[in-house]
Amino acid sequence: MKDHVHHSAAAGYRTAADTYVRGRPDYPPQVADWLAHMLGLNADKSVVDLGAGTGKFTARLVATGAQVIAVEPVPQMLEKLAEAFPDVLAVSGTAMDLPLPDASVDVVVCAQAFHWFASGDALSEIARVLKPGGKLGLVWNLRDTRVGWVPKLDAIVNALEGDTPRFYTGAWRQAFPHAAFGPLQEQQFSHGHTGSAEDVIFNRVRSTSFVSALPAAEREKVDEQMRALIAAEPELRGKDVVTVPYVTAAFVAVKIS
Repeated sequence: MKDHVHHSAAAGYRTAADTYVRGRPDYPPQVADWLAHMLGLNADKSVVDLGAGTGKFTARLVATGAQVIAVEPVPQMLEKLAEAFPDVLAVSGTAMDLPLPDASVDVVVCAQAFHWFASGDALSEIARVLKPGGKLGLVWNLRDTRVGWVPKLDAIVNALEGDTPRFYTGAWRQAFPHAAFGPLQEQQFSHGHTGSAEDVIFNRVRSTSFVSALPAAEREKVDEQMRALIAAEPELRGKDVVTVPYVTAAFVAVKIS
């Protein structure tokens, strides 16, 4: 199973589970309608939270009333999820090796995760566990680069990514089209992540897999860059509470074979 986990995720998320919980933004209220109407989730359905991490999106799935199965390969993340959601079946697994029977679930959701394993083989494995007509949902929270200072923060992060898969490169789209799925349908929702700069900027960046995996001295250099950015931006400088603007991109594909 370890062979199917990118080294950035294996190294970074092993040590960043606590920071991930504090720094990652929530999802906007519109996601509830998207889960109900686009994915058809309700108390009669079952859903896999694939690449569930610490359970940031799991709460949204639980709220639909559906039976939730959380699948996560990094033990430290899975432990946090199991503590937070004792009633959710939390199992170790990957997109290439799902511990589920054929045609056993109605929906598979990958929140902030699909770029890690985007491939035809992963989609084939997801299709295997979906019932006929089942749905695949892909969700990402993205900093909104239309706001002036946000591209400067992204530049600090992107300079360190190395070979880590990221949503913004669009490489994940190469897994589509796939014979088992219909076309992707996309919706977007705008929202903000409000809190202390320590959480919504520093801890968000620190929770990034390849930043968390850096040596301590290199992580301190990243903190210094963020402090300099905050000092230079009137919207951020001296503020006890700041808002980082986000766009949530949500995609649905229906299993057709």
